[in-house]
Amino acid sequence: MARRRQIYEGKAKVLFEGPEPGTIVQHFKDDLTAFNAKKKGVAAGKGVLNNRISEYLMLRLAEVGIPTHFIRRLNMREQLVRQVEIIPVEVVVRNIAAGSLAKRLGIDEGTTLPRSIVEYYYKSDDLDDPMVSEEHITAFGWATPQELDDIMSMALRINDFLSGLFLGVGIRLVDFKIEFGRLWNDDEMRVVLADEITPDSCRLWDLQTNECMDKDRFRRDLGKIEEAYQEVARRLGVLPESGPGDVKGPKLVQ
Repeated sequence: MARRRQIYEGKAKVLFEGPEPGTIVQHFKDDLTAFNAKKKGVAAGKGVLNNRISEYLMLRLAEVGIPTHFIRRLNMREQLVRQVEIIPVEVVVRNIAAGSLAKRLGIDEGTTLPRSIVEYYYKSDDLDDPMVSEEHITAFGWATPQELDDIMSMALRINDFLSGLFLGVGIRLVDFKIEFGRLWNDDEMRVVLADEITPDSCRLWDLQTNECMDKDRFRRDLGKIEEAYQEVARRLGVLPESGPGDVKGPKLVQ
């Protein structure tokens, strides 16, 4: 498709004007960033893999009733999504202590949490995405109490579904970050899942070895970043082998 006007460029994606009103083309880059872009790198083919992985997970979530902005994949690196008003809050769901939670609370990394924990972070690169409470979110008008209820409910449902899906292919879903947006239809509005779900935004550990299969391989200089992303795509059955139209089901791991 012809290149359209660029709307925004982020750390891992570029957004372009879509072919129809109310649509956006989301282009996945190979760029890697960590620590709020203080560390930068490139992983060849990451954008292709993330495009396929996010497409597959968004479609599966839609099947179980989670509304999303996803419409369809356009090519190896791009997908068509509905234009939404992004709520400026990152939602993090944690199942196992890792990363900042383990450091912040002095919990051994790898400890299973008593229950899944939902955290909120204000989307601001300048402020390094500070952690905030529901009180902050509603007081500053980033989201209404009803929107927060919807977000919390969807976040826990997404976690339940994805935990089971990844478990079925031998992967432990440690934690993940998601974003939501307001989708307007005339005067009606609903909150939908937006952005992406990929190894860039999830912590994924091999069920048997606890080997990291996500962006922590870049954060922690573990190497084999491309191989880890490829393995996630392979287990989900979406590794691009036979061309952009070839999307299979997940590969079960015994």
